Amino acid sequence: MSDGELTPPISARDHAAGSDDAPVALVEYGDYECPYCGMAHPIVKRAQQELGSRLRFIFRNFPLAESHPHARVAAQAAEAAGAQGKFWEMHDVLFEHQDALEVEDLLSYAKSLGLDTAQFARDLEVGTYAKRVRDDFRNGVRSGVNGTPTFFVNGNRYDGSWANEKAFIRALRDAAQQGVGTSA
Repeated sequence: MSDGELTPPISARDHAAGSDDAPVALVEYGDYECPYCGMAHPIVKRAQQELGSRLRFIFRNFPLAESHPHARVAAQAAEAAGAQGKFWEMHDVLFEHQDALEVEDLLSYAKSLGLDTAQFARDLEVGTYAKRVRDDFRNGVRSGVNGTPTFFVNGNRYDGSWANEKAFIRALRDAAQQGVGTSA
């Protein structure tokens, strides 16, 4: 288990929004059915808007399946959409519709995003991305994640309040000013 350091470090395997050379890398371990992750979603969006090119956002799956029965399949849906170049679009739709994560809902979202729905349905049915989701979860455990959302800023666990939006964004701005660098 980690003492608050991100394991493994950010790599090309990750879903990342923003420049590789942004001075701040924000990693979220999240669960699409978690109400707290749903509350954090618009805060992260505002941080992305405010910091612009100074922020790189990475999302890793951490489905708490015992509490959230649709979390694993939702994570697999995001990964299946990612395979078709629409990870972030599906990520946003899932958070915006946390109360509708049945397979039929996921198929509807895939269609609305213009995905190959036959391929998407096959991917969910056979669990094409189940291992990827499990790997993210295991890596989260190795990094000391025990709930969602859990954030890491430039490789270190962020233990401040993400729910205090101003303080959260200020912490990200401070990290950007330090210019630590985050390239993978």
